[in-house]
Amino acid sequence: MKRFALSLLALVAFATSAVAFELPQNSKQCLVGVASNWDSSYVTLSWYEKGALGWKQKGSSWKGRLGKNGLVWGKGLHPVPAGATTKKEGDRRAPAGVFDLGGAWGYASSIQKSPDLSYVQVTSRCLWYEDSSSPYYNQFRRIEYEPRTTAERKAQMKQGDYAHSLKLFIAHNAYPNITPGAGSSIFFHIWRNGGGSATFGCTTMSEPNLKNFIAMVDPKQRPVYVLLPRAEYDRYRGEWKLP
Repeated sequence: MKRFALSLLALVAFATSAVAFELPQNSKQCLVGVASNWDSSYVTLSWYEKGALGWKQKGSSWKGRLGKNGLVWGKGLHPVPAGATTKKEGDRRAPAGVFDLGGAWGYASSIQKSPDLSYVQVTSRCLWYEDSSSPYYNQFRRIEYEPRTTAERKAQMKQGDYAHSLKLFIAHNAYPNITPGAGSSIFFHIWRNGGGSATFGCTTMSEPNLKNFIAMVDPKQRPVYVLLPRAEYDRYRGEWKLP
């Protein structure tokens, strides 16, 4: 009986440690997005940097927009609560949780950025797949010819669209751990109608704020994006060691 009790305690301890989570120790930059609730398409964004005394906000917070239907748990660095609803392709919700940041894409030949942040100038040969049946789902491809097939033309990154003239990848459901149908093409990009329009799941903001944000992102500092409703942010802030 005693041996069984000890085994049970060991199992509980293992399970607890398996779901324990906190921001990566080497993360020194963090963009925090807080929405009022799961169904809100509005978000307040704040930039933090970590020094010897911990996280400290840099500059003032600014406004952004989220998915038309609000937020839902996404697939990133964080654990997803048991039984929670998770993001699906086409649900028009922004993925909530903690995510690494990827590279930048845009129409300009160059942008103001860290030397270590990758940047791709978008052309008609740049593709991003949102078809969950494609082997390239939620992946970028640059082909050496103009798109020929229906799949290639459908995957073309947006051309001549101001809102997509500058964007930064949010690593939701990202390579190499991609789940078909769990949501794709999640970026920071410029908002529409001066912030009057919600999104399909991206996080948008004004062009000046986006440019300033991208210029601060330094891959050497392991930047992450924390996006949560207010109640969940308050709940996980201590446990996850959020700013």
